[in-house]
Amino acid sequence: MLAVVLAAGEGTRMRPLTHKVPKVMLPVEGKPVLEHIIKACLEAEIKQFIIVTGYHEEIIKSYFGDGHHYNAQIRYVSQNQPLGTAHAIAQARDFIEQKFLVLNGDSLVSSSTVKALAHKLMDKTIVVAIKEVAKPQYYGVIEVRGDEVVRIIEKPKEPLSNLANLGIYGFDPVIFNAIDVTVLSSRGEYEITDSIQFLIDQSYDVGYLNVRNMWIDIGTPWDLLSANEILLKGISTEIDGAVEPFATIVGDVKIGEGSIIRNGSYIVGPVIIGEYCDIGPNCYLRPSTAIGHRVKVGNAVEVKNSIIMDDTKIGHLSYVGDSVIGHRCNFGAGTLIANLRFDEKNIKVGSVDTGRRKLGVVMGDDVHTGINSMINVGTMIGPDSKLGMGALADGIYPLKSRIR
Repeated sequence: MLAVVLAAGEGTRMRPLTHKVPKVMLPVEGKPVLEHIIKACLEAEIKQFIIVTGYHEEIIKSYFGDGHHYNAQIRYVSQNQPLGTAHAIAQARDFIEQKFLVLNGDSLVSSSTVKALAHKLMDKTIVVAIKEVAKPQYYGVIEVRGDEVVRIIEKPKEPLSNLANLGIYGFDPVIFNAIDVTVLSSRGEYEITDSIQFLIDQSYDVGYLNVRNMWIDIGTPWDLLSANEILLKGISTEIDGAVEPFATIVGDVKIGEGSIIRNGSYIVGPVIIGEYCDIGPNCYLRPSTAIGHRVKVGNAVEVKNSIIMDDTKIGHLSYVGDSVIGHRCNFGAGTLIANLRFDEKNIKVGSVDTGRRKLGVVMGDDVHTGINSMINVGTMIGPDSKLGMGALADGIYPLKSRIR
């Protein structure tokens, strides 16, 4: 059996992080989201993949290649226009002759879920992965009768149930016949849920898999932090770099090849540090922090519950908390990020309630901050922006902003 992975979209809700990379390549627990999905499939003994690419597809192809590094076979097909999930799946039809799985490139699942879905598909034409959720109106909602799906409604105002469609499917190739007669939805897309409903109405047997273990939908930048925190709990200590004698490591910490942890540094796991990083001296890395490759964390810096992407430099006397920092950013000395409101209410980004009590900054690639600059809670800073010396950033800033 093979897996089709949908990875064509930019992920506009993930801006400013996706101005230069597709969202499936954003890191969680030190690896791109898409890599976690591929590894879950490999653990479920699925080794053939068709990845549907589009936005900045060259980054995906360069990273994964033909799959030989993973002992897998990877093919790529392009979705040149964002015309919906049915349209994306249809791009793979020339390579499919038997039943197959479809996974979203931005939804993390366990290998046990993938294995269970493949097993259930042996006796069904279609299998839809579902999960009980608190706010089903934000998802496609599933109505079931016995062990069959009888109706799928996309984001209804008054949900029929609390069973959400996770966007993870098992299909017989007959789905392509249904896609051929699927019409544009009110959102201007060819929706795979409409194709499935067509087959339901034609009395095909459409089953479901109720997912009760890990499923993480990454739709916003702060979802990266939640996913990172969950996945880091599963790491174990692995030190391939150098740790100087007066550095302290507590708990599970992974340190990549060529990295150095300098004297006086205090690291409390779970923490992951990539390759060729320079950490310290005298810095404090707190739990649920993931640091990419070639990152510099200077003297007297504190980083907590954050994702720091490759090639970023955090100058001395800085604080980074509950934040996502893009590639190649450079922090001037004394850069401080606030992550908690005085009233301790949920933090909003613009008018959006993030549901988080603590959230610092979401910073795009290639942002530079001046010495003693300050960033308020829930701030979004676009790529290639600059904060002047002593500047205060508070709000949402487009790319190439100049904040003084």
